[in-house]
Amino acid sequence: MPYAYPSSAVFYRNLRRSYPRIVRGAGCLLYDAAGKSYLDACGGAFVANIGHGVSEIADAMAAQAARLAYVNGTAFTHDPVEAFAAALAERASGDLEFAYILSSGSEAVEAALKLARQYWVESGQPGKSTILALSPSYHGSTLLALSASARERYRTVFSDWLVPVPRVPAPSTYRCPCRGVGEPCPACTGDALEAAILAEGPETVAAFIAEPIGGSSTGASVPRATYWRRVREICDRHGVLFIADEVLTGAGRTGTWSALEPYGVVPDIMTLGKGIAGGYAPLSAVVAPARIVDVLARGSGALLHAQTFSHHPVACAAGVATLAYLDRYDLIARSARMGERLHAALAPLAELPHIGEVRGRGLLAGIELVEDRETRAPFPRAARVAEAFTEAALDAGLVVWPNVGHADGTHGDLVLLAPPFVIDEDEIDEIVARLQIAYDVAVPAVARHR
Repeated sequence: MPYAYPSSAVFYRNLRRSYPRIVRGAGCLLYDAAGKSYLDACGGAFVANIGHGVSEIADAMAAQAARLAYVNGTAFTHDPVEAFAAALAERASGDLEFAYILSSGSEAVEAALKLARQYWVESGQPGKSTILALSPSYHGSTLLALSASARERYRTVFSDWLVPVPRVPAPSTYRCPCRGVGEPCPACTGDALEAAILAEGPETVAAFIAEPIGGSSTGASVPRATYWRRVREICDRHGVLFIADEVLTGAGRTGTWSALEPYGVVPDIMTLGKGIAGGYAPLSAVVAPARIVDVLARGSGALLHAQTFSHHPVACAAGVATLAYLDRYDLIARSARMGERLHAALAPLAELPHIGEVRGRGLLAGIELVEDRETRAPFPRAARVAEAFTEAALDAGLVVWPNVGHADGTHGDLVLLAPPFVIDEDEIDEIVARLQIAYDVAVPAVARHR
């Protein structure tokens, strides 16, 4: 049977394509029912950091399910959540020491934003309700998380349901006014953030949320080295909580546990997801300091965010096993080391006529496709270059992640890579070879030879 709508009962993520049926995964490889293998160069959705088919994680989940599959987190605690929260606190920077466990990145962002608002209300400053966020950005698909996201393709249909979130230009050096060289522009210095806070009035601003390194919305864009230290100083001076959305960039993806570590910056609240359970269970977390949690403990006594499967025993067991696996095989250090190898191998692609930039850190890389390298003009959206590139890569047995619209809200084509930390040098070389094949197929001939 074809695995496509409407031949199957599945409500697929994309109703206009046929799906290969994956039956097995091992390391960086996926295998479909027809016997074809795929090199998973994006970890699914930036999730499979320890690789596919790790039996230790499955065994830990099965053992926990046999003992205790579920209890209500409002009534009981249990060993897996205690161990998982302790492991997250141990890895966290600064004073981040309490973890609220949820199931998805969107839920974690939603809960973090609610925590920031509730903190100010219970601190006696109910006027602080405004959220500031970057543009472009992406923080999730639930309504408050989507409100904070600057991804118009997802927002337009639901715009009447979203709350207003003032935008700050993202420090995306390839597309900001200073282009990442010479005298930095307001987006790259943090001046744009301070201007937004002052425009809204610091007494009204509850939080600023951002990914430390760009995720899918800006294609692994890395800000200037001074940016996050300035952001921290601005937020402290104006009494604004800084929420680091590390759902994608955390848990070692960029070569350190937190993508903020190289800058020596600690946020007020951090969200984690994706890699903290390696894809073996849906799992996310909000990590916060006692100075915030204590306010709720002395006030209402609880975060006003209910979720049936929060603090889930089997999911937390997967998290404990995944973090132990990362430690046992020193995979975060491997992410940094193999990340250098990946970026070195990708560098020659940046010389191709329609690749504007290859960027990122650790095992996170973004490839920006442009119509004109000199002007950095994007392809017309009607050309659907990112989509065509992704399909051509899949035909070549390579899984990559596309994104569009980052250049101006409509135009812009990106392909992202985020392979499992267990990737080896030969597989990195194979990624680059298959990317070249996808480029040759997908980039329109008229554009290649203009």
